[in-house]
Amino acid sequence: MGEVHPALLEGLHKLVAIASFHLPILQQMHDKKPTTMRVMRMLRFWRRRLVSVERLIVGIGNPGPEYAPTRHNVGFRVVDALAKRWNIQRDEARFHGIFAVATVNEQRIGLLKPLTYVNLSGQSVRAAVQQLNLTPEQVLIVLDDVSLPLGKLRLRAKGSSGGHKGLQSVLDALQTENVPRLRVGIGPLPEGMDLVTFVLSPFLPEEEPVIAKAVEQAADAATVWAIEGIEAAMQRFNR
Repeated sequence: MGEVHPALLEGLHKLVAIASFHLPILQQMHDKKPTTMRVMRMLRFWRRRLVSVERLIVGIGNPGPEYAPTRHNVGFRVVDALAKRWNIQRDEARFHGIFAVATVNEQRIGLLKPLTYVNLSGQSVRAAVQQLNLTPEQVLIVLDDVSLPLGKLRLRAKGSSGGHKGLQSVLDALQTENVPRLRVGIGPLPEGMDLVTFVLSPFLPEEEPVIAKAVEQAADAATVWAIEGIEAAMQRFNR
């Protein structure tokens, strides 16, 4: 593969030093002459490990095209709206989900869509919180809420899951109820209809304009939360 360019090798040394793991790797490189391919692999590895964000916005939903139009996937739609408005061109498979980072007002904000299915969302959120070194208060969970009228938003800094299994999974995984959440109304539940059937059904054509507007408003609310904090977001969007 040829000799490694000195600048490339220096970049690797800096990354490894930051990660406090440089001695074993440098010893390995000393024992076995590194190739360009090996160094590039190490650089990619450490860049992934050293990603940092100041806030993380998590959309709750189910993976797969069959679930995309359902009521249960409103959280995914809000994250997609944020990714579009922030012109995110690249995402990656991380934390048992799809992860991306944007810089907004000089603040790095992570976006995450867990691919664990709704009821196991906590697995993804816990992995992200641990690896990104975040507190629960730095995470916003965006989810659907059948108890709220269609399109209504409600922000809270903490509290119970209210029966939402995805949020409950997150609270259990983080072992705290001090997790900010943004609920998007998808209700009311029609009389006589099973809850699971309802949340896994698509919006009616006449409902779609209402929920589309709510998704954009929820994206606004999530942005205010990330930049200005939960109190400012609550005052502006809890009506």
